[in-house]
Amino acid sequence: MSRKAAVVALTALAPISWGSTYFVTTEFLPPDRPLFTGLMRALPAGLLLLALTRKLPRGAWWWKSAVLGALNIGAFFPLLFLAAYRLPGGVAAVVGSVGPLFVVGLAALFLGDKPTVKSLVTAVAAAFGVSLVVLKAGAALDLVGVVAGLLSALSMSVGVVLTKRWGRPEGVGALALTGWQLTAGGLFILPIAFLIEGAPPALTGTNLAGYAYLALGNTAISYFLWFRGIERLSASSVTLLGPLSPITAAIIGWVALGQALGPVQVLGMVIAFGATLAGQLAPRTPKKLAPAGEGPFNSTERNGHKVSMDLEVSGVRR
Repeated sequence: MSRKAAVVALTALAPISWGSTYFVTTEFLPPDRPLFTGLMRALPAGLLLLALTRKLPRGAWWWKSAVLGALNIGAFFPLLFLAAYRLPGGVAAVVGSVGPLFVVGLAALFLGDKPTVKSLVTAVAAAFGVSLVVLKAGAALDLVGVVAGLLSALSMSVGVVLTKRWGRPEGVGALALTGWQLTAGGLFILPIAFLIEGAPPALTGTNLAGYAYLALGNTAISYFLWFRGIERLSASSVTLLGPLSPITAAIIGWVALGQALGPVQVLGMVIAFGATLAGQLAPRTPKKLAPAGEGPFNSTERNGHKVSMDLEVSGVRR
């Protein structure tokens, strides 16, 4: 397996894990508490990672971490859970699947990545495939839920692009950066949750198990893999892993809840998964021949220098 394939595979574990969020929310958590749920998912995970890494932001990274934490966590989580509570899971997933289209436009604005026909086609195909997987006839639309879903996708998309643009400070690992963002996002949610939803609800053992899963596997580990992948892959290829989330949600619904999975849903999975794979394929670039008289040693040295410069410019750290 190539290095890029390994990075893609590990990064893909994040949206696969997130595919269980709707199931856990509806089956394990107390109803109608989107802000408290977002808080319990983010803050404990962030504090745990801070305790493990023992590193705090310095200089400009205090405000950068706050901005990224607000976008990737603080705004995204409450909006995501609000959409999950107010919309059927399928509708919420389709609304969230427009994220790759947001990223294509934002990457052009902030990263100078010009949209290509391939990136647009794969993003549209992914959203279409997801719609076939999860939409059902007569699915109810709630305006607040739809707006919340769109804003959650936009918030995460801006967070992905800015994470790619800013990278991370030298000597700081992806685990520490993940902890900074989760803690900042959790602190962002904390006062809003208590102001709007009041005191925490009484929690059962089932509720606590659900929150523990969301905080550890679904958040701390998954977001570490996600931010690590953003560093090593293009913004569009990372976000095109997103359709794996609703595909996983549909499979969980089929296996755990006995929900029907017919030919149309299977076709949608194939289309969405194909778009995800296509988004990971790098465009072919023609190889340049070395000038006459240039030996293999010098050619290798020149190409090695070019590769290191490209990695430095793109912000990739190895």
